[in-house]
Amino acid sequence: MFQTFSFNHVLFLAQAGLWTLLLSFMALFGGAIFGALIMLARISLYAPLRFIAKAYIYVIQGTPLLVLLFIAYFGLAFAGYDVPALVAAGFAFTLYAAAFLGEIWRGSIEAIGKGQWEGAAAIGLNWPKTMRFVIVPQAVRVAIPPTVGFFVQLVKNTALASIIGFVELTRAGQIVANATYQPLSVYLTVAAMYFVLCSCLSFASRRLDEKFHNNGVHQPIT
Repeated sequence: MFQTFSFNHVLFLAQAGLWTLLLSFMALFGGAIFGALIMLARISLYAPLRFIAKAYIYVIQGTPLLVLLFIAYFGLAFAGYDVPALVAAGFAFTLYAAAFLGEIWRGSIEAIGKGQWEGAAAIGLNWPKTMRFVIVPQAVRVAIPPTVGFFVQLVKNTALASIIGFVELTRAGQIVANATYQPLSVYLTVAAMYFVLCSCLSFASRRLDEKFHNNGVHQPIT
């Protein structure tokens, strides 16, 4: 017998939305750390590092996220690690996010004018101090919109994690739709939840951008 779509089902979907958020933040956190290393390798003076980082980005960006999920899930199992679907999905999304964030941040660094590097050198700053006090503060503001835009896409792409058995928002919607036979009501609710999640991220991005602007963090050397 089919159930009637009720408030309890909405609570079940909301709980699954929290798992979606957890997986998204796992991917963002892991991808940010690994992506920063990729970015540093891409702008390195050492050609082998640049080549390795470029090859990694080329391979990951050229591989569908769905395939990465299968490789992570079955690859870890093949290596003898019996990990939950959340861990396998988090690993795959971290690899995926690092490739894109590394390129976004490299572009933000290289968007800073050559004059800023020359100005920093003129006042005696070495490379680490130039990055810390001159380049990165300006690059952060450039990087915020594309980073948040990518994160919003990442939140929506977590729906693919259901293919390896992880019950996130979309998979939960499928379960509820099968139980209630009211797919339109269920998926409209799922869409509303995705809309709220992504709208909150966009709002936070705008506030962060305004904060950097008001604090004058992006002011270049003149």
